[in-house]
Amino acid sequence: MPLSEYEQRVLEQLEHDLGSDPKLGHAMSRGQKSRGHLTWAVFGVVAGLGVVLAGVMTQLTLLGIAGFAIMLGFAVWGLTGGKPTSSKAAEPRADDAKGPAPKTATKDHKGFMGRVEDRFERRREEGDL
Repeated sequence: MPLSEYEQRVLEQLEHDLGSDPKLGHAMSRGQKSRGHLTWAVFGVVAGLGVVLAGVMTQLTLLGIAGFAIMLGFAVWGLTGGKPTSSKAAEPRADDAKGPAPKTATKDHKGFMGRVEDRFERRREEGDL
């Protein structure tokens, strides 16, 4: 079922608001991890597991804890350490450097959630819900 004009406008507004968030853009710009990166992470987790097993076999608690720390460290490093796939994605956009756009309309001072709440209230008063 196609979207109504109102739904299309709301969707465009959501896309615009999400696109202007620099933190979200940075989080979404993380690309795929390289094969070498993942290989080293898997190798580190396996080596940590080996150290844990060595600690269990020798009954040295500190060796087991150290092995677990190695496993955990490599797993976290493997999951979080990605490089952006393109240099363009990592650079801040030109319009983000200028700062927020000046607010001209009076209802813009409320922010996105304020506008959504106003629309919801207006639709409820008009009986559209």
